[in-house]
Amino acid sequence: MHTMKDDDVTATGGAKASGPGTRGTIFLEDAEILAHDAWPGRQHVLRVAAPRAARRAAPGSFAHITCDPCVPMRRPLSIMRADPEQGWLEFLYKPVGAGLDKLTGRRVGERLSLLAPIGRGFFPSPSRPRVLAIGGGVGIPPMIFAAERLAARPEFHAPIVLMGSELPFPFQLVPSALAVPGAPDEATHGMALLESLGIPSRLASNAGLPGAYPGFVPALARRLIEALPADERAKTQLLSCGPQPMLRAVAVLAREFDLPCQLALEEYMACGVGGCAGCTVRVETPSGPAMKRVCVDGPVFEAREVYPAVFA
Repeated sequence: MHTMKDDDVTATGGAKASGPGTRGTIFLEDAEILAHDAWPGRQHVLRVAAPRAARRAAPGSFAHITCDPCVPMRRPLSIMRADPEQGWLEFLYKPVGAGLDKLTGRRVGERLSLLAPIGRGFFPSPSRPRVLAIGGGVGIPPMIFAAERLAARPEFHAPIVLMGSELPFPFQLVPSALAVPGAPDEATHGMALLESLGIPSRLASNAGLPGAYPGFVPALARRLIEALPADERAKTQLLSCGPQPMLRAVAVLAREFDLPCQLALEEYMACGVGGCAGCTVRVETPSGPAMKRVCVDGPVFEAREVYPAVFA
């Protein structure tokens, strides 16, 4: 674990991650659990009070959380939503391993130690105002966060969020009243929260889930991209987070249709703030291949950096 020293603490009480990849300030907060809801498929949505982190959180950033006093290592969780005015962060997670399994037992009113926000988030360019956000499994949360923030920026069109899962989706679904050009007839439902914000969304699943396109989410994305006129495709960019096979499929789409694409990677982490270099990945840079830390140099990278062979 990274140990904070006196010179790592800012005047606002935040810790500065060490190293050249640092992006912004990381706050250490004693966060009260405000809500902790269980959903089918052993999925959980956790909301905590973390006012300093909530003011600085950006789509694609994450938190490093102490799941339980008996589990010494923190666990990284992508931020799904943040309310800077009310001061809370929200996470979606599936308990895999002892740490997150212990987290499922934490109750409203209890407190947990939280380091956040960590990492470089998404940086979409207004030159491409049409954003297609593609999330798979536990990669869905950053897409929800990105969509909420982009919908509030007048230089962008309302983003379209595509979500894939083989488990029941861990949020309320509704038949969508918002048109998505190119969406297959089977893709009828979306996320109720996004629908209420005027953000269209569609679902994909191979598990026969109602209202979902029967297939993987990159295949659904392909249908939408192919339906775009050339002038609209020239205004489009992709954001994505999910398992590696899905990210590679999204990178292939970006290369095929000549679309800018940013990917949020998921890696095992120890310290989470750049000190241990346990989450390094090989990426392509202008000066050649390099090893980058997902926690602070990312987790968001350009698709062509992560999958250079796809763009060769």
